[in-house]
Amino acid sequence: MLNILNLIRWKNLLLIIVAQILIKYALFDAFNVQVTLSNFGFTLLVIVTVCLAAAGNIINDIYDVETDMVNKPEKVIVGKCVSEKLAYNLFFVLNIIGIVIGFYISHSVGKSAFFTIFVLISIALYTYASYLKGTVLFGNILISLLVGMSILIVGIFDLLPVIIPQNRDTQLTFFEIVLDYAIFAFLINLIREIIKDIQDVDGDHKAELKTLPIVLGRDRATKIAFIVSLIPIAAVIYFVVTYLYQQQVIAIYFLAAVVAPMIYATIKTFSAEHQKHYKHISNIYKLVMLLGILSLLLYPFFLKS
Repeated sequence: MLNILNLIRWKNLLLIIVAQILIKYALFDAFNVQVTLSNFGFTLLVIVTVCLAAAGNIINDIYDVETDMVNKPEKVIVGKCVSEKLAYNLFFVLNIIGIVIGFYISHSVGKSAFFTIFVLISIALYTYASYLKGTVLFGNILISLLVGMSILIVGIFDLLPVIIPQNRDTQLTFFEIVLDYAIFAFLINLIREIIKDIQDVDGDHKAELKTLPIVLGRDRATKIAFIVSLIPIAAVIYFVVTYLYQQQVIAIYFLAAVVAPMIYATIKTFSAEHQKHYKHISNIYKLVMLLGILSLLLYPFFLKS
């Protein structure tokens, strides 16, 4: 069971669950925003997201066996701890569960066309693992978009179906907040993907992939990661100055818990040389992602006052 949990990357899935729960209950419910999903419907949405994300992690590991044997042989699961046949079966079962429940949710909120979102996510995750991961930036951008979508999907299913002229402004305001968090997740994950490509350059080169550091070289890729890392810093500072300048507690939290670690990681990126440096930077950005999501806990206490 532990091998299966590691295969689906349960820690990453837990972060998705936490993010979706906080958006639903610390943001929407706390401010009495009109929503579509009942607690049961929301639980199903979380299950769908987790199933599709887990399936994506599995297929990614299946296709990554060759590179992982070089980059991190001690963490290879497929073929060692879990058979490739079992991994493929889990991939198909999780996709089927996710898509079937996704169809039910889309129909239940009166937006059957939303079902297409789940199908496209499933296809995109397979395409990323089987082809785009080994390309220059396309794979990084795609998987980062999907990470952002795991947050935005709560707003899509909970807010958009109940928009009417009378509540349009309120619904769109809260949808924009969710969109801001989705963009933040996209940017942070994009930087992590570039950093991980630099970290895994040896195994990727052996597998004849065409990632950014292989095509441009490690030094140039590091400089690009440094430049990209400045974008979320500027974006979060803009968010704080524009929307939270009167909320001192939340503003201080963002500056201390989100902006400061990002500045630290950016400085480290500029001077990184060895694999352990890039691993450390990647872990910092993972922490930033968590701390950014946890900021939602502050909204009910301070924005209402």
